[in-house]
Amino acid sequence: MDNKTDIKSLTFEQMQSFLAELGEPAFRAKQIFEWLHIHLVSDFDEMLNIPKKLREKLAQSSEIRNVKKRNVLVSEIDGTRKYLFELNDHNLIESVMMRYRHGNSVCVSSQVGCAMGCRFCASTIGGLIRNLTTSEILSQVYEIQKDTGERVSNIVIMGMGEPLTNYDNVTGFIKLISEENTLHISQRNITISTCGIVPGIIKLSKESLKCTLALSLHAPDDAVRRTLMPVADKYTIKEILCACDRYFEETGRRVTFEYCLIDDINDKEIHARKLAALLKGRNAHVNLIPVNPTPENNFGAAKEHDINMFKKILEDSGITATRRREMGRDISGACGQLVRRTI
Repeated sequence: MDNKTDIKSLTFEQMQSFLAELGEPAFRAKQIFEWLHIHLVSDFDEMLNIPKKLREKLAQSSEIRNVKKRNVLVSEIDGTRKYLFELNDHNLIESVMMRYRHGNSVCVSSQVGCAMGCRFCASTIGGLIRNLTTSEILSQVYEIQKDTGERVSNIVIMGMGEPLTNYDNVTGFIKLISEENTLHISQRNITISTCGIVPGIIKLSKESLKCTLALSLHAPDDAVRRTLMPVADKYTIKEILCACDRYFEETGRRVTFEYCLIDDINDKEIHARKLAALLKGRNAHVNLIPVNPTPENNFGAAKEHDINMFKKILEDSGITATRRREMGRDISGACGQLVRRTI
């Protein structure tokens, strides 16, 4: 990537400064900002009310960093759309659009690959290649909205990558996409998913954002968690829960605990009772997810009677629990699967 300004990653105030440095009048900043973030253009020549001379000046000094649609798979089961996007440097990432009664939800990637090494996730095979820029995260949402012609109302940063190890670009994305002069998606409709990067959670709690924090817990104790998630060697569940409690105290936003149910690993009564004891008294919500089997691992999804038992034990302990709808199972819906199969 060259030294041109990544213009789509600029805040409105930064855009104003950038245009001032180019010797342009202040009103141009708002025009260009709206072309990028409301009209979702991918080229300076699409900015019809911008003089040709300024468009040429912008092209010389800056770039519009886009993602290119390489493939789209559409589920015959539920209409979920799985996107394979190519970046300017030819790396590949994935995004997913899911249609719900409450609106369209898009799951975006924050990195090319992932360094976290979770054993049940295809995203991490091959490790981390690089962080995505703010503009590359934005472009996933923009391209999906352009492709479908439908408004995106909810965003989950839960695709490829660990968002809190790409902290500045992820928080920059949230601030931009919720701005009044952009798609203006409410921060309350944005979820950040983390496998438990404690310093990142604490830092996020001070941001004055109103996002939902989703913690990928997947185990009721450190011993089981260490067999599934290498990050458990660095941060204990106690440390992570303390950070989550702080996030709730600072933001007032209830934390969601993601729990991937894996047959004979973490889905039995003893695990459910341990989890209930761990979360009892917290303002928390548990999202139960039957694991999406991939060729890269030998994990099986929990059996129906175990899922129902697990959910009942949590609810009997006063903990809100839902079973996530299994979206896009027929189109490599889980994180990293489509990229892996393409490579």
